[in-house]
Amino acid sequence: MAGQEAALERLLERVRDRIAPRIMPEQLEAAIEQGALVIDTRTSEQRRLDGDIEGAVVIERNVLEWRLDPHGEHRIEAAKDPDRTVIVVCDEGYASSLAAASLLDIGRRNVTDLEGGFQALRRHKTAGA
Repeated sequence: MAGQEAALERLLERVRDRIAPRIMPEQLEAAIEQGALVIDTRTSEQRRLDGDIEGAVVIERNVLEWRLDPHGEHRIEAAKDPDRTVIVVCDEGYASSLAAASLLDIGRRNVTDLEGGFQALRRHKTAGA
């Protein structure tokens, strides 16, 4: 099991080297104001339990690439510009890194994720309240 964990850590390190600098929870609001497209890939159950992210578009992970392909026929309108900043959010900031790298592979150019995911954003908002 330790070998598998090390392999996953190496994979995360490689993909995080490819994506734009990760967004910290305290930077998310400003990024949205500057036009970033925030994509919440958490499951419906996670969103039901923990709540939504204001300003985010919910796209389940299993259709993410189709909805954000800048040239695909199944893309959302907000994904038309391949240069628009995209910030992927998952629950804890691991799956979102892998998803962000996948989006680079399909032609998006400015993709990153939220460090620590929704849970870090929730802690940040709770600390600031």
